[in-house]
Amino acid sequence: MLITTVVLFSTCALAIWPLPQNYTHGTTVLWLSPDVQIDYQLASSSPWYAFLLRTWNIRQAPVYSTGNQTNDGHPIVEAAIQRTKDTLFSENFVPWKFHPRNSDFEPAVNGSKTYIKTIALQQTQACNGLNSSLIDGGADESYSITVSEAGEATITAQSSASILWGLETLTQLFYTHSRRGEGVYTPLAPIKITDAPKFAHRGLNLDIARNYYEPADIKRTIDALAWNKFNRLHLHATDAQSWPLEIPTLPELAAKGAYRAGYSYSPDDLQDIQKYGLDRGVEVIIEIDMPGHTASVALSYPELITAFNVQPNWNNYSAEPPSGELKLNSTAVYMFLEKLFQDLLPRLKPYSGYFHSGGDEVNVNAYLLDETVRSNTSSVIQSLLQTFVDRVHRSIRAANLVPIVWEEMLLDWNLTLGNDVIIQTWRSDQAVADTVAKGYKTLAGNYNYWYLDCGHGQWLDSIPSSTLTPFPYLDYCSPLKNWRQIYSYNPLSLVPANATHLVLGAEVHLWSEQTDPVNLDPMLWPRAAAAGEVLWAGARDEQGRNRSQVEASPRLAEMRERMVLRGVRAGPVQMVFCTQNGTQCAL
Repeated sequence: MLITTVVLFSTCALAIWPLPQNYTHGTTVLWLSPDVQIDYQLASSSPWYAFLLRTWNIRQAPVYSTGNQTNDGHPIVEAAIQRTKDTLFSENFVPWKFHPRNSDFEPAVNGSKTYIKTIALQQTQACNGLNSSLIDGGADESYSITVSEAGEATITAQSSASILWGLETLTQLFYTHSRRGEGVYTPLAPIKITDAPKFAHRGLNLDIARNYYEPADIKRTIDALAWNKFNRLHLHATDAQSWPLEIPTLPELAAKGAYRAGYSYSPDDLQDIQKYGLDRGVEVIIEIDMPGHTASVALSYPELITAFNVQPNWNNYSAEPPSGELKLNSTAVYMFLEKLFQDLLPRLKPYSGYFHSGGDEVNVNAYLLDETVRSNTSSVIQSLLQTFVDRVHRSIRAANLVPIVWEEMLLDWNLTLGNDVIIQTWRSDQAVADTVAKGYKTLAGNYNYWYLDCGHGQWLDSIPSSTLTPFPYLDYCSPLKNWRQIYSYNPLSLVPANATHLVLGAEVHLWSEQTDPVNLDPMLWPRAAAAGEVLWAGARDEQGRNRSQVEASPRLAEMRERMVLRGVRAGPVQMVFCTQNGTQCAL
């Protein structure tokens, strides 16, 4: 049987998103029925036995009768198997949009069929704990898939995280037949895939402070992230506009700082979201931005904030209204932060290895109004910022978490930061290069490419006498970043070869000035998926060239169809004429 390689595939032959490292296939049709068996072989962390074997009928969620469930990572794979069943048999699709109009592309159903009877999952290393392979960058995320013409299917992986990615890829090999009851099939056997990610940190930064999202919205986003093999969700949890994060020892923070009663996240909500993420291979990282972007604290603790809600010229004191920053030389502020961290950080630690302390867009003018500072001189502010960040990071480290900060703390304020601190860049590729040149680990995410909120126009109203925002009222980061622009971004663009190891990965960003639960999905998807492939497969092909949009477009369009069927309202990639007619929509 003819085997073709990745570069020669027709539209439906290479429908996997994100692109696997190596992939070969044939043209034999194999069928899958709901009574397929899944055999899970798990390497034990205990020396006195080599493997645990559990066999499930995919029709039913598995129930464990053995011990060691947490230490061996069983619940993660158990849940993933049930989701695989749901995807294959309840959320699959007929790929008519990806074949010529009215063509007979489906396999015959009136002859003999070869079925896949067993799918073997072989996890070659046991987890040291339920979460250990999913946080702190500790997981080997590589996996392989083999499917023979005879219907033997195996996924081999070292960790539970990579088992999840292998199962996700497996689902993308199958389609539903249009004739009811005929089941699902792959036209691609024999199949061989070996795969691993380019970057360890593949994230989305979602702003949940400027607009509120129900936990269900966040969980749906986690689902979509996992389908696209992201492994981090960074929640920008508080900002000047609202404080939706409940802190039991500081109850007025959310009681007064949330937009309304019920628009906040309880400790149980937060724990549930973080557990939900880990079950899908996605670590949820919390950010509390400081000392700027903290005006909402003044609604409950006004004595802690300087330059609160200055009107009408708020823009002299902050990037957005309302103005307000934590005072920089205040004992009361440090007591507040100590209480905040003692409450919050121990609750985060079981589910994350990091805490983001913000640090962007500090406005020096706010400190002219701070009675503990009374200066906007950079040298004065820099010294106080150093003390502030040192104290904050000591608290983060005391909770056994790794600090993350925005690039300004290093590149603008030239603070001395610990070697463990991760610098999140956002303003330019040069910022990435400058950060690694100083020896720091970094996350990329240039706003000129990866800010999903850009290009929707200015959200500020223009006063008739104002000339600050002339017609046509563009926002600061226009134009809109379509998936092709996102796909063209290379996080390693200006990074020398001897420093690429310091680029841990990147995040695509969605700030919520003009996004809320109603338009969340189409604002994110499928554009964020383009970033997902860059982070998984890399921005360049084996020849060092930009990856082809012509090759990527039909795969992304098919991924969009799968996401819609699974409950995410992703926007279209192209009109059906284009997906049905190969490269006719290319110039």
